[in-house]
Amino acid sequence: MAQRTKMKHMATKPPRPAPAPRLPSRDEGGSVVLERRTQKTKPPQMYQVVMLNDDYTPMEFVVVVLQEFFSKDRETATQIMLKIHLDGKGICGVYTRDVAATKVDQVLDAANKAGHPLQCLSEPVE
Repeated sequence: MAQRTKMKHMATKPPRPAPAPRLPSRDEGGSVVLERRTQKTKPPQMYQVVMLNDDYTPMEFVVVVLQEFFSKDRETATQIMLKIHLDGKGICGVYTRDVAATKVDQVLDAANKAGHPLQCLSEPVE
């Protein structure tokens, strides 16, 4: 008797098929007409990381920071350091906003730990 009760609850109808997907509209000639939409995405706003000159941070420290955080070779790092020293500021690199902010934080943290007043900032590239 227990088996008959179980049998009553079983499905008696087959499952329904999934609904057919909608097809694009057709023109009078019977061909399919699709509208192409071009999406234009802007490249992200770029930011340059700028290091400022001061009279207290050793030049060698600036070169090491440029090599470590900006992946510059010794010669390029020395050229950027001299530009910072002579012009009052120099561009260390150009990055997206988040990467530039991270680079600035890394430089400021390293300078603070070394006891140097080195300043670094990021600004939008125009």
